[in-house]
Amino acid sequence: MQRIGFIGASGLMGHGMAKNLRAKGYPLALTVHRNRERVADLLAAGATLAATPAELARGSDIVFLCVTGSPQVEAAVSGPQGLLAGAAKGLLIVDTSTAEPESTNQLRALCEAKGVQFVDAPLARTPVDAEAGKLNVMVGATHTQFAQLEPVLHAFAENVFHVGQPGAGHVIKLLNNFIAQAICTATAEAFAVGQKAGVDLRQLVALVSAGGVNSGLFQLMSKSLDGDLTGLKFEMNNARKDIRYYTHLAENLAVPTVVGEAVHQSLALACALGYGEKFVPSLVEAQEKITGAKIVPR
Repeated sequence: MQRIGFIGASGLMGHGMAKNLRAKGYPLALTVHRNRERVADLLAAGATLAATPAELARGSDIVFLCVTGSPQVEAAVSGPQGLLAGAAKGLLIVDTSTAEPESTNQLRALCEAKGVQFVDAPLARTPVDAEAGKLNVMVGATHTQFAQLEPVLHAFAENVFHVGQPGAGHVIKLLNNFIAQAICTATAEAFAVGQKAGVDLRQLVALVSAGGVNSGLFQLMSKSLDGDLTGLKFEMNNARKDIRYYTHLAENLAVPTVVGEAVHQSLALACALGYGEKFVPSLVEAQEKITGAKIVPR
């Protein structure tokens, strides 16, 4: 059975992924820099600790990265004690983070020069799904790499999509997150406009829920009308970062991104107002502060 290394197991998504890998019997080693209590159960289940990514690489066949974004991925892979400092030829590095495609391409070239494989396999769904082993994964890899990786991914994923060659996974992920955050920001703004106009927002929710505009994200955002701002466990800072990555991608392709910039500005404003460490449904709270609307019951 392939030996698995994991960087980011103390995070909201990473913990569930690592837990399910260990539960399926994979030998598992971790690097932990903070929130060590978050991985106490993994260590109790037989996972081991490595002091550095380089040490982790020396004892692994596959290493998963589940970190915040491109700067953290670059440090873990090519930093002074990064994975490449300890990697043997043939090591497969799997980046499940949301990262900039340009950075992904540069890291893949750097890895290939050292005989190391680098695959992008970002995630969709929530930390609850990660714990349940029901994530969606979008994999950018060669057919050979995908054949090696797919059985391992099913340890924590319900649906595994081979979306194209290396690099395609991170592009698809940014498109997915742009659509998602467009829904969330539009819903928060619509709630503010509706409340200021004096309409019953529950009637709006009933109408949307019965038609083609409905979505799972709309339903999670609508829970704010009951005071629940935790249904979508995705921090605003991370959402803002992801949409900035998306607009960078569009700019590099000379594609105007009018809607993308508007979504990014909505998220950036909410972060500037102090909601960056809150979950995305707190866009509704930001709209309240901006407009004076009364949406969330208190």
